[in-house]
Formats: sequence, structure tokens, C-alpha cells
Amino acid sequence: MKRKRIVTHKERKIVLGNFISLTTLQTISYILPLIILPYLIRVIGIEKFGLIAFAMSFVQYFMILTDYGFSLSATKTISLIGEHKQRVSEVFSSVMTVKFILAGLSFLMLGAIVYFVPKFKGDWLVYILSFGSVIGNTLFPVWFFQGKEKMNYISLVNVAGGLIYALCLFIFVKGPQDFLLIPVMNSLQSIVGGLLGLYIVFRKFQVRFILQKYATIKQEIRTGWDIFISILSINAYTTSRVFAMGLLTNNVITGYYSLAEKIASYIQTFPMDSFTRAVFPRISNVFARNKQRAVAIMYRIQDGITLGFVISLPIAYILAPWIIQLVCGVAYKEVIVTLRLLLAAVFFVGANNFKVQFLLVCGKQDLYAKIHIGAALIGLPLIFILIYQFSYIGAAFATVLIEAGVFIFTSLTVERLAKRFSGK
Repeated sequence: MKRKRIVTHKERKIVLGNFISLTTLQTISYILPLIILPYLIRVIGIEKFGLIAFAMSFVQYFMILTDYGFSLSATKTISLIGEHKQRVSEVFSSVMTVKFILAGLSFLMLGAIVYFVPKFKGDWLVYILSFGSVIGNTLFPVWFFQGKEKMNYISLVNVAGGLIYALCLFIFVKGPQDFLLIPVMNSLQSIVGGLLGLYIVFRKFQVRFILQKYATIKQEIRTGWDIFISILSINAYTTSRVFAMGLLTNNVITGYYSLAEKIASYIQTFPMDSFTRAVFPRISNVFARNKQRAVAIMYRIQDGITLGFVISLPIAYILAPWIIQLVCGVAYKEVIVTLRLLLAAVFFVGANNFKVQFLLVCGKQDLYAKIHIGAALIGLPLIFILIYQFSYIGAAFATVLIEAGVFIFTSLTVERLAKRFSGK
């Protein structure tokens, strides 16, 4: 009797195509910072770099608000709708309406904070100029392209934008006095990319924007609520590390930590993030038809990802001084120590990545939310306490402890669900 394949040839082809598109994007995104970061640190200095990193971590909260979990909830909805154009237009319109409303609220909140809070008032222009990234993020329908499994459009827009952004940096940023041009160009790139993404949606996919009733908007908000709370919780102990460093230390120390975290993030996401994003809509479809098969695919993918990190992270640990030397021009010991500590957190994230997404695939947003809310409630105070006591070392150590805890609880939860779906 011929054994049935876990993954069909057609499914493998679709996932592979999306993986290649996203990996192309990530490769460019991976290479560009290796060129841009050394230039920026040499030209504007570690202090201004730290200020910009703090500003970006601040506006990241508004990106989380405007995204509202649609990167996962709306992606899944679009993937399950298929080619029903009227329904696709309705979902697209309701999601974008909510995002526009949240973007407007975000700008009002930003204005109030930079006006009334002394910490932000001194460099208010940096934060206002950085807000353009929130507008661009609101406009660009990544969730739509992911749901349609057409990630090549994400690649084309972002690669072109990234190359133009890098070129403009090298042409116009010549010294510390030009540091404000960095958030300006970053915002312009993001907004233009967002507008281009919308153009593709309307022209290529023939989607129409339909004014939505209040009840429809309210339902969209309710649908994304659990995921939004989860993502907000995740960022409470991820984005908040740089933010807390900026509040409790100075721009130089913030620059050191931010640099180490950026490098750790590149190691963590490349190319894992491309693969998991490419697989997510496909495995959602598989789960709707065959739960046992989806569980088998999930474990196979997660085991492969974990093995990749077991091999790559010790190499990164050994090469840390050379990596920092290449990026910074100077092998800052503060950055080396921080990076090496963060690599342990990278392992826990990698060994947990697809298990976390699987909770959403099988409709367990409530469990997904509970795990990350718990991590935020414990992790956020831990971050501030350890940074206050141990500066950048405390931030890195807190990260390792939090990610280890999330890994343990997620693994136990997914194992129970897998047994239930397998009928054991």
C-alpha cells in the first residue's frame, strides 16, 4: 500500500515559492544593515544611534496598535476565503478601516506624550518624524499578500524601498548634524511602500474599498482582540527592552544594547521568519481538512528549525567579536557580551517559533494570549528591575529568562493539543 505523503507536491511548491520570495526580501534586509549600520555608527556616532533606536522602539508601540493582530487573524481569514471577491473586499475594507482609525488615535497619543512628558519633549522632532513608519505600516497590506500566498509582492516593494533608502543615506547623511534625515527617509520609504502595496491590491487583485457598517467594524475588532493582546504582551517584553534602556540609562548605553539586539534579531529571523510566514496560511488550510496531518507537519517543521539553531548559534557565539568588529568598526566589549547572552534567548525563540504559530492555526487564540500575557506580567517588571541593577547585562539576562519560560509553557500546551488531535 502506497504511503500518503504528509506534504503534497503542490503544497510544497506553493510554500517553496513564498519562502523564496520572503527569503529574497530578508536576504536584502539582512545585507543592507551590514552595510548601513557600520556607516551610521561611524558617521552619526553611537549616541545619536541610540537616540534613534529609542525613538523607533517608542513608535513601535503604535505600530503594534495599528496592526492590531491582523498580521495573523486577517491573514488566516483571507487564506480561507479563497477567490470570493466580494467577501475579500469586505474583509479588506473592514481591516483597513480599523487600521486607519487606530493610526489617527496613535498620532493624537504621540502628540500628547511628546508635549507633556519632559523625557520626550527635548527631542520631540525625532519622535514626530519617526511616526511616518507607523503610517507606512498601516497602509501596507502585508496580511493580505500573506493570506493570498503572494509574498513576492512584499519582496518587490520592500527590496526596492530598502535599496533606495540605503542609497539616500549614503548620499545625504554625512555627519551627526544630519541624524534627523534618518527618520525622515525611513518614514518616506515606509509611506511610499504602503501606497504602492495598496495600488497592487486594487489593481492586481481587483479589490474594492467598501464603506463598512459599525457592526462589521466592531466584529473585526472583536476577532483580532485576543491576538492583539498577545502581540501587545509579546512586545511588552521585546520592544520594551530598548525602550527601558532609553528610560533608565543614556543614549550611548542604549546604542550598545540596541546594536547587540539588532544583530541577535537578524540571526533569529533569517531565514526562519520567511519560512514560518510562508507556511502559516498553507498549514491553516491543511488543519481545516486534516488535523492529524497538520500536527505532523508542525512537528517536522519545528524539529528542522530547532536543529538549524543548534548548529548555527555556537558558530555565532565564537564569531561574536569579529561580527561586532565588522559592523561597528570597533569590537565594543559591551556589545559582544550582550550579543552572546542574547544568543541563548534566540535559541528558545527558534525552538518555539512554529509551536507558537500552531496555537493560532488550531484556533487557540485564548491559550496563545494567556501564555504571552503571563510572560508580560512577569517579564516587564523583571526587565526594568534587572536593567536598573545591571544595565545592558540585566536586559539581556531578563530576555533569556522570559523566552525560556515562554518556550516551556508553549511546548507543554502544544503537546496536550497534539495528543487531543491525534486521538491519543
